[in-house]
Amino acid sequence: MGELTSLPFLCFLLVLLLSALSASGQKAILGVNLGTYVSDMPSPTQVVVLLRAQNIRHVRLFDADKAMLVALANTGIQVIVSVPNDQILGIGQSNATAANWVARNIVAHVPATNITAIAVGSEVLTALPNAAPILVNAMQYIHSALVAANLNSKIKVSTPHASSIILDSFPPSQAFFNRTSDPVMVPLLKFLQSTGSYLMLNVYPYYDYMQSNGVIPLDYALFRPLSPNKEAVDSNTLLHYTNVFDAVIDAAYFAMSYLNFTNIPVVVTETGWPSKGDSSEPDATIENADTYNSNLIRHIINNTGTPKRPGMAVSTYIYELYNEDLRPGTTSEKNWGLFESDGTPVYILHLTGSGIILANDTTNQTYCVAKEGSDPKMIQAALDWACGPGKVDCSPLLQGQPCYEPDTVVAHANYAFDTYYHIMGMSSGTCYFDGVATVSTTDPNDIGISGSTFTLEPVTAAECWSAPSQNVVMDHVHFLEVVEGMEPYQIAHILLHRKIRQVMRVHHFTSAIAQDGSAFYSAVSYVYFYCEWPIVQFISMGLCPEFMNQF
Repeated sequence: MGELTSLPFLCFLLVLLLSALSASGQKAILGVNLGTYVSDMPSPTQVVVLLRAQNIRHVRLFDADKAMLVALANTGIQVIVSVPNDQILGIGQSNATAANWVARNIVAHVPATNITAIAVGSEVLTALPNAAPILVNAMQYIHSALVAANLNSKIKVSTPHASSIILDSFPPSQAFFNRTSDPVMVPLLKFLQSTGSYLMLNVYPYYDYMQSNGVIPLDYALFRPLSPNKEAVDSNTLLHYTNVFDAVIDAAYFAMSYLNFTNIPVVVTETGWPSKGDSSEPDATIENADTYNSNLIRHIINNTGTPKRPGMAVSTYIYELYNEDLRPGTTSEKNWGLFESDGTPVYILHLTGSGIILANDTTNQTYCVAKEGSDPKMIQAALDWACGPGKVDCSPLLQGQPCYEPDTVVAHANYAFDTYYHIMGMSSGTCYFDGVATVSTTDPNDIGISGSTFTLEPVTAAECWSAPSQNVVMDHVHFLEVVEGMEPYQIAHILLHRKIRQVMRVHHFTSAIAQDGSAFYSAVSYVYFYCEWPIVQFISMGLCPEFMNQF
């Protein structure tokens, strides 16, 4: 192997390609919405360059712009195109108009452009109620045109709804659609069922939280971990809900079942969190936007599903790709984007641990520590939670154990907070602890691995004696990423060349053994025999007797 470069410092990559299979055999997909209310809107070619650079494989357009569809040709990116609201009346009243629309905006671009769905309007029932009576007609006419073009099996037809059409959304089991919409919803659901399509739903926990007058906790809206006593429980089904997103989706499933439709999947066509707001919008912040979208992405790609339908893929489109500075309304309306118009990220998503997502955050090299200036009593309470309900093994903090010193609440909290943070995959929102913890790039235990490039060569005898004697510790997550696929002698070289003489948080290695145990064992043995260093200089026996038993 030649040089190994640390990836977290490369340019920002947002991989919104999902391919994890759900229990139902469906593929979960994650995409973005492309709004164009931007004063310096990039050209279609520039948009596609950004999409491809970020490996964004699914995009929803709010129209059927010809130049954009041409630019997307031969990229493999899957596209939802839209019939704008102002065209619904014409299409819903004329089969010929619908056929012309499909010929001009669909047939002319496939198969080069990978169009997979047509969204007929957007939130028509709430935003354009005068068009509601002909909405289903418009959908049927569009679908008939697809049938005539032999495209109906590849391109689905649906229409996005605001989640506000669902009344009494909690508990989800009592949810139902606004009864005034039944004359539209019943034939609409019949159409979706008969054509194998899906219910498109816009889900905005931000607005649910803002409009709840304090009833909905912020953590519940942001997917942050909740203690069991803070989870919302549906008293009818006894299902536990840990976030607003799942509750809204299940409310849609229950509302459909109330009308006797039980096999129509839900696709979330819009969701997100604003990164900036007016003075009346204090929770529209970069930190909350990062937390929501990072946790959302992890939730979707893990095929977690919902309490009602666990493991069922919930395809989701984040709102949105760019900040739209020309959008009217409050400051938050202009700040839902992941990127500025010049392609720079508004914030860096914390996605490490999601398996197929890479970002230039430094999540692989971040640690969770007590926030400076926090109330010691609150830190102690958070420490107690981490060592109790948080299920962190805090036995190394006991008197006489390796991590007892220094015996301060901050030092002990640093250990517990960081351990919990890593157990939870370093996901955004898991270093919060009621506001007394923060993510840091400096390890409280002086973990010393930089992201620089280094060359791997066989260990030389000189290295055995030239390596410094001080202990430099390293977290197992980053270590395993560095050594994945290497030969034992190469791992041994890293242990020496990177000046690693002791692995302190070896209790983390209990899970790592199953992944790379033999290679690591061979590496330690290599150093032991070639450098005559006792194995105990690498392993802290007090922290991980399970690991020592491997020898």
